[in-house]
Amino acid sequence: MTFFRTDQPLILAHRGASRIAPENTLTAFRLALEQGADGLELDVRLSRDGVPVVFHDAELSRTTDGQGRISEKTLAELRALDAGRWFDPCFAGEQIPTLEEVLKAFGDQTLYNIELKTFGVRDDGLVRAVLACIRRQGLAHRTLLSSFNPLALRRAWRLAPEIPRGLLVDLDLPLPLRRAWLAFLVPHQARHLQFRMIEERTVSWCRRRGLAVMAWTVNDPQEAERLIRLRVDGLITDEPALLAHLLGDR
Repeated sequence: MTFFRTDQPLILAHRGASRIAPENTLTAFRLALEQGADGLELDVRLSRDGVPVVFHDAELSRTTDGQGRISEKTLAELRALDAGRWFDPCFAGEQIPTLEEVLKAFGDQTLYNIELKTFGVRDDGLVRAVLACIRRQGLAHRTLLSSFNPLALRRAWRLAPEIPRGLLVDLDLPLPLRRAWLAFLVPHQARHLQFRMIEERTVSWCRRRGLAVMAWTVNDPQEAERLIRLRVDGLITDEPALLAHLLGDR
């Protein structure tokens, strides 16, 4: 797997530079790369007409001027929404981007950690649609797929075994997911752990199993220093400039 490097952790911008721009927008991603991020962490859902769009929540109201669920809206309806004004009036007119637009905009200049926002047992088509975008843009070698849903990652593995996968784990998940009891269902190369879960023994356990360790969401310099000393493989952050400066000083 070539996604990771060995000399220091990757900096992946969580929904872009989301402290200074509206999350999951082209502007947030552009600013993150200008601030020194190695890659972009972004969320993908399906529109009603089956287009992968870059958006975190299932519902629209927190980060747009719309109402209802992403899955209930066509791409044309989503494109009519303002995804920037909620953050600051200077970002008015920002749109919800499609995955294809993001991959086209930044191409080979960065890495992509694409989180698959699908939680059901049944296949809703998201994985297949995302893989089609990645392949059309020739970016399989720059991509890591992640999800809290091991079944989504299993679909990705069966359809595109060449693209690495990371299983997301959180303290607030139900016990079977928090303990990753279903991890055996899918070969994966990384564990994406909420940063408070990561200790020296955690890293050692992952290393023995050949798993990279990705920490999310790391915005505190002292916490970042602790994780760097533990030699994690990636830091997912809302503050890419802060972490880039920290790693540069080292």
